[in-house]
Amino acid sequence: MRILIVDDHPIVASGCRAVLADEGEIEILEAADAEDGECVFIVERPDLCIIDINLPTVSGFELARRILERAPEARIIMFSMNDDPAFAARAIECGAKGYVSKTGDPDDLVEAIRAVGSGGTYLPTAIARSIAFAGPTLAQNPLSKLNAREMEILRLLSAGKSLSEIAWLVQSSYKTVANTSSIMRQKLGVKTSVELVRLAIDSGVA
Repeated sequence: MRILIVDDHPIVASGCRAVLADEGEIEILEAADAEDGECVFIVERPDLCIIDINLPTVSGFELARRILERAPEARIIMFSMNDDPAFAARAIECGAKGYVSKTGDPDDLVEAIRAVGSGGTYLPTAIARSIAFAGPTLAQNPLSKLNAREMEILRLLSAGKSLSEIAWLVQSSYKTVANTSSIMRQKLGVKTSVELVRLAIDSGVA
């Protein structure tokens, strides 16, 4: 199996290699950001992708969207320091087949690779349980009104990016990004971009 790991921390890839050492013939491919990850995917066509949510430029969610737009059959596991069920739910909405927390049991990653690699899906038991019983709570989160593209633009706004920079990063036009920003303000009931950013920070997006 050929696995692409997209994470900007080399120690993560090293840790994955160690965890997978006993899993038979596995070739690890590496990338440190979304742009490199997309290029490696196009050239190498790995069997499975493990993508960190928090990448230096655009997020892992955006990278997953790009990969799945290009190859809907791609098998993706999202990897994150955050075990909040809202992030796992967002990963599933983006089309990921698995979600693993970096703070969880290392065996979770091995089980996820086995499950997703064989065409299945995977969520650690604790996260799956949290999602199952947090339905109303997740729905009450104002950010649940936003789709994946809107969440990505919100995250980049929170990181201090201008609309022009965001348009370049998400491979869209300035007009589209500006319109999306306006739609987000309407959905979330805020009037200015400053309020939008504050809401993102309070919700843990930034």
